[in-house]
Amino acid sequence: MEEDRIEVLSGLFNGLTTGAPICMLVWNKDTDSQAYDETRYKPRPGHADYVAAIKYGGYNDHRGGGRFSGRITAGYVMAGAVARKLLKTIGIDVLAHIVQIGGVKAKAKAFDEIIKNTDNNTVRCADTAAIKAMQEAIESAAKEGDSIGGVVEALAVNVPVGLGGPACDTLEGDLARALFAIPAVKGVEFGSGFSAAAMKGSEHNDPFEIRDNRIVTSTNNSGGISGGISNGMPIVARVAFKPAASIARSQQTVDLRNMLPAELAVRGRHDACIVPRAVPVVEAMMAVTLCDHALAAGLIPGVIR
Repeated sequence: MEEDRIEVLSGLFNGLTTGAPICMLVWNKDTDSQAYDETRYKPRPGHADYVAAIKYGGYNDHRGGGRFSGRITAGYVMAGAVARKLLKTIGIDVLAHIVQIGGVKAKAKAFDEIIKNTDNNTVRCADTAAIKAMQEAIESAAKEGDSIGGVVEALAVNVPVGLGGPACDTLEGDLARALFAIPAVKGVEFGSGFSAAAMKGSEHNDPFEIRDNRIVTSTNNSGGISGGISNGMPIVARVAFKPAASIARSQQTVDLRNMLPAELAVRGRHDACIVPRAVPVVEAMMAVTLCDHALAAGLIPGVIR
C-alpha cells in the first residue's frame, strides 16, 4: 500500500512552471522482493520473465517493480497530469471508465453519467447496475487463486479538427502506441472497432449535419478520427487488459537452470484484477498523446498567461 506521494524536484516555482524540465518522483517504499526469488529461474506463464531473461542475458532485475511491472505506470500518470492541465487550456478533457470486467459488461452511459459515477465505486464503472456483478467476478477469481481481465473505455471531448496526419503520424497510431505501452494491454480499438467488420457501409458511415453552426456527425463509428486525423467528434477508444499473469494457482513452467519442467504457484501481493487501477493510466496516456499533437499543431502556446 504505497502512499504515491509525489515530490517535485524541478520545473516549478511559486506554483507555476519555469520552462525547465519538470521532474517528479514517487518513492516505492512498501517493497517485499522475497517472493520474486522463486520466479528468477522459473518464468511466470503470461509474464515477461522469460523474454526479459533472454533479451538481457540474465542481467534483468527479477525483483519486481521494473519496466515490465505495472508500477512503471506511476510515471505515466505523473506525465498525464501535466498534459491534462495543458489540454484544458484549449478546452480538451479526457476521462476513462470500465465497460467490462471478465464476462460482465456495462451498458453504455451518457458523458455526464460517466463523470458522475465512475469515481464513486471500486471498479470505476459508470453503470451502477453492473458494479456488484463486477465486484463479485473479481472476488470469485481471487478465491480461486486466479485473475480476471477487462476493458477500459477512454474518451476525449472538445478535440478540434486536424490533429494527426496520414501514414506515419496518424492519431490512432500514436494513441495505440501509447496505450500498448501500458503493461497487460492486448487490444485497442477506436469507435465501432472490430464490430465494424460485420457492418455495411451504410451502417458504419457517419452522416454529416450542422448543429449550432458546427459541422458534426450524427453517429460516431469513426471514434472521432478519420484518415488518421481528428474530425471534431469525441475520440473514443477501448483498451483490453489481459488477466494478471501472477496467480496463486499452480501452473506449468520450466526451470531455466537445468532446462527441466517445473511447477509454479506465485506467492506475494498481486491483484486478482488490475483493470480498476488502469483507468487513470489510460487517461494519462491518451492525454500525453493528444497534448503532443496539440503542441505540434501550435494550438498550445509556448507561454500561457
